[in-house]
Amino acid sequence: MTTVDTAPRGELFVGGNRVDTADRLPVVDPATGKEFASVSVAGAAECGAAVDAAAESLPGWARTSPRDRAEVLRRAFEIMTAHGEQLARIITLENGKVLADSRAEVAYAAEFFRWFSEEAVRVPGDFRTAPAGDKRIVVTHQPVGVSLLVTPWNFPAAMATRKLAPALAAGCSVVLKPASETPLTALAIAEVLELAGVPAGVVNVVVAAPTPVRVREMLHDPRVRNLSFTGSTEVGVKLLHESADQVVRTSMELGGNAPFLVLEDADVEAAVAGALIAKLRNGGAACTAANRFYVHAAVAREFTAQLSHAMQRLRVGPGIDAASDIGSLVSVVERAKVEQIVDAATSAGARAVVGGTSVAGAGAFYPPTILTGVDPDADILGVEIFGPVAPVVTFESEDDAVRMANATPYGLISYVYSRDVQRAFAVADRLDAGMVALNRGALSDPAAPFGGMKESGIGREGGFAGIHEFLETKYIAAGL
Repeated sequence: MTTVDTAPRGELFVGGNRVDTADRLPVVDPATGKEFASVSVAGAAECGAAVDAAAESLPGWARTSPRDRAEVLRRAFEIMTAHGEQLARIITLENGKVLADSRAEVAYAAEFFRWFSEEAVRVPGDFRTAPAGDKRIVVTHQPVGVSLLVTPWNFPAAMATRKLAPALAAGCSVVLKPASETPLTALAIAEVLELAGVPAGVVNVVVAAPTPVRVREMLHDPRVRNLSFTGSTEVGVKLLHESADQVVRTSMELGGNAPFLVLEDADVEAAVAGALIAKLRNGGAACTAANRFYVHAAVAREFTAQLSHAMQRLRVGPGIDAASDIGSLVSVVERAKVEQIVDAATSAGARAVVGGTSVAGAGAFYPPTILTGVDPDADILGVEIFGPVAPVVTFESEDDAVRMANATPYGLISYVYSRDVQRAFAVADRLDAGMVALNRGALSDPAAPFGGMKESGIGREGGFAGIHEFLETKYIAAGL
């Protein structure tokens, strides 16, 4: 990893080797619509070889001391940080987000290697006398085994390291299946780990097609004992069914529909600043993105005016251009989805006070958009937009705001703005969400547990809990 290669070869990473295949997948720059690279596509043979390599390397890696695993992860953090600019440019080229977002993602992604390098040596156990006095209760943890990691395109680095780091810290070997839209980032991270000293076969990266078939085959291999998936709830449900056949352990970070509550006593200027982060980070393509804005009627006019003024000043353009504030969506297919959602909302009576139509010219661009006059029962409030669109609904009472916020099958994250911290905490307690940001537009932190309630997922990533998604608990009864 020395300089950005604008046309990398993109071989698969299996058993420590670069594997080329005749079938190749184009990698398109969504800002231009042009192919700038291609990657090898893994069929049944290559995916089987990846599982073989992971299974063969598992015993040796599992026996490696926690300290040695920690040192490897610490080196990965240092290497990834040193090559941050190169990795950021790869992300921007294949994902479309602006360089500022890509740089922030690389820094965040690298932190998972540092955090779990520290957690690798701090897995707790238990040793105590049984209440009956007849034995010692000894509780230990061991690697769950070969883990299949399936990651999305919106954060191709962070979603990979958020799974790779705890898996490696726990002593598991892995097969990583990245999104077909953003495969180069995952392959670059595999190279980082190789340079850091991860043994051959412990980390394998396959760009598989057709994806559902290849993932199903790997899940039905009895050597695969764990699945960690980030993506839509629809796909997650299907993978849960597939995992049930072999009783594969699963952790799922699924869809979101985040409400952003602005109470009547909120600092409106601070709420607008937070809204810009919560809505527009990553161009709105984030499961944590604010998806529904519930603003008290007393401050709705002021909030909307300030947010509109701020959004109108943002420049939409190629992510690789330092002057751009908002890059492209990942594909014209995603742009069409956003267009359809907005068009349906305006047809139903909402009004676009900012944006509302696609940017002319090549590229998958969609402008920051604010919709007002949105009915509380509007269809747009029930879908994850995954674009820079902010529908605003007004409310009169706190109870109404909480009721509307909870009126969704999802429960990943919520946002609350109020000058009264005690009140904000009380509202947070009432929200059906695994995470709540109080007077903040972002909350993701490798040191905190990330995950949701209801149809937003199972399990947690990051924090003290993250490594346990890759560990089995073992109880040993020792006679006295």
